Amino acid sequence: MTDTASPSSAVRVRFCPSPTGTPHVGLIRTVLFNWAYARHHGGKLVFRIEDTDASRDSETSYQALLDALRWLNLDWDEGPEIGGPDAPYRQSERGEIYADVAKRLLDAGELYESFSTPDEVDERRRAAGQDPKLGYDNADRDLTDEQKAALRAQGREPVLRLRMPDEDITFTDLIRGEITFKPGSVPDPVLVRANGAPLYTLTNPVDDALMRITHVFRGEDLLPSTPRQIALYGALQRIGVTTFTPEFAHMPLVRGEGNKKLSKRDPQSNLFLYRERGFLPAGMLNYLALLGWSIAEDRDVFTMAEMVDAFDIAKVSSNPARFDVKKAEAINAEHLRALSAEDFVAAVVPYLAADGVLPAQPSAEQLDTLRKVAPLVQERLIVLSEASGMVRFLFVAEQDFSPEEESAAKALGTDAEPVLRASLDALEALSDWSTAAIEEALKAALIDGLGLKPRKAFARVRVAVTGRTVSPPLYESMELLGRERSLHRVRSALAAIPANG
Repeated sequence: MTDTASPSSAVRVRFCPSPTGTPHVGLIRTVLFNWAYARHHGGKLVFRIEDTDASRDSETSYQALLDALRWLNLDWDEGPEIGGPDAPYRQSERGEIYADVAKRLLDAGELYESFSTPDEVDERRRAAGQDPKLGYDNADRDLTDEQKAALRAQGREPVLRLRMPDEDITFTDLIRGEITFKPGSVPDPVLVRANGAPLYTLTNPVDDALMRITHVFRGEDLLPSTPRQIALYGALQRIGVTTFTPEFAHMPLVRGEGNKKLSKRDPQSNLFLYRERGFLPAGMLNYLALLGWSIAEDRDVFTMAEMVDAFDIAKVSSNPARFDVKKAEAINAEHLRALSAEDFVAAVVPYLAADGVLPAQPSAEQLDTLRKVAPLVQERLIVLSEASGMVRFLFVAEQDFSPEEESAAKALGTDAEPVLRASLDALEALSDWSTAAIEEALKAALIDGLGLKPRKAFARVRVAVTGRTVSPPLYESMELLGRERSLHRVRSALAAIPANG
């Protein structure tokens, strides 16, 4: 019915959220797929803000969108804070553009004035024996000038509706294949309110046309609106606003627990909760990419550069994708393990500072200790916020150190006395305070000397030295902590046993 974007066209995709609420993981999946497609094809990602609903849109939400994209390192080529040839990129600043296009469409007969109220439409549907849920019945298409004048004389003001074609609307969805909407299946939509305010049904396709968007990738929940968008593109071509209709792909919905659509109200949909917990941008994006797409059947972990290289919208599944927090955590843990010590330190310091483990600007000595413990900690973390508990023992002042109550109760009871005494004797005799020497001394004292099994033997020493049952490897931890501090903690735990008993 209309000319679609030529395969040779320079790829231009868009991300056009409304600034309402907190960024949702499904929304980020949408921008990720658009971003990856643009980068794969050497095209452009246009970022614009659909903020014409003053009752719902907020500046706070707008800033949150910018914050989310910056955190995830998803850059855009045109849009807020960057500008571009089609500025402004906020719909609230484009009112004159929409008014001009609407007038041109009306003058060309592509739009028409409609005066029917919802009650009148319902009444006509019922009188015809039809379900009122079918909506508007296109009854105002051919009103005469006299009829319009009479309706205006009653104080009525018309909305502007698009005249839908009386023929099949067929397009090829790049994910779902060929889709056809029959004539009459989509009523003539309202594009402009009676007060002159443009609706999404006008602003979204007009912006896509004026910004030369070649591909529209969006959620499958928007599929029912596609025929009216395609019809409007046809009208925009006839009045010279554009020369083609973009290609469409409707991505699978992201579902949550119980296979229900993941809504903005669902706690696990809030992107920033994952940042607070300490997900890495690369880990978060890697997991979101798996919600409908895969790089290979036998591979789940990849970088964004690898995704860009491999991304193909045709390989996106049409089946719903379920958001699995455990899977997201596992993917993030893989990315944490892959970090260099320097990158890990840079990523984890803000979390350690927030928990009071380190100052916001750590000393050179503290950073050096953190670099040394990084490989040991990375293997045991799922998210960065877990690091504080793991490394606190290295940075806490001795007068403030004490084992966690639950850990101490389990490991430092009266039966720990012979274990800690044998450990102390063996460690005090060491002249070489190294990982290998510490390991050899403790094994000789506890396993060979006392005949204990390793788990039972070393758990008591671990709690005495690190304060926790879960820590970086014991011998390496003690080397990092140093001889005097390690011995002091074992002595303190030993001295505290009578009180525990």
